[in-house]
Amino acid sequence: MHDPIEEFGDAAGEFDPVRLPEGDLDSIQATVRKLLDRSAEQARQLDHLAAAPAPASAPFPGFGMPPMPGAAALPPEPRPILELDGEAYESELDLLTDWVEDYLMPIYGAEVTTAAPWCDQWQEHLDVVAWLHALWMAYLQHKDPEAGPAGPFVWHRDFLTHAMAAVRAPGGPLSACQTDPERPSHRLLRGPGRSVRAVARDAEAGQAEA
Repeated sequence: MHDPIEEFGDAAGEFDPVRLPEGDLDSIQATVRKLLDRSAEQARQLDHLAAAPAPASAPFPGFGMPPMPGAAALPPEPRPILELDGEAYESELDLLTDWVEDYLMPIYGAEVTTAAPWCDQWQEHLDVVAWLHALWMAYLQHKDPEAGPAGPFVWHRDFLTHAMAAVRAPGGPLSACQTDPERPSHRLLRGPGRSVRAVARDAEAGQAEA
């Protein structure tokens, strides 16, 4: 029986280097790169999980369990501004005004024209307030790091352009207001009244009560 060392080695017991075909070497290198990339991705996922926020204060909310002692309360969910009232509404409107006048209009306001009206008293137009508040909430969401690098672009494409076009349309809610930067004005447009059916129903209800 032959000694494998003597068969594959030289007289000094040293082995010749193994030479692989070039195609096999490229395949091995590609496999190694894939393994390294997969390992790096797994490491990133582990880091993300390690940095994840603590679980909700009530781990079993469906069972009505009280929050654990010392657990921080979750912030309230954002609500459309027109669902607020009183002090809550005024506080939210103040924050919205700061964002609109310090950020939105100086950057995206362009010029006031008949094709793009504006109003110095836009807070009196409830539909405009609702549009701009929704735009602001979308801005806060898409500038968050969780939205990813494309978040700001998505906000510009899907929210900013559409909202501003609706608010400042020539026949939109501000069309009877300021159309010349030198002539500020404000007028609320009359909206549709109650339908004939609703008026008749109210009248019938009043007769039944009488």
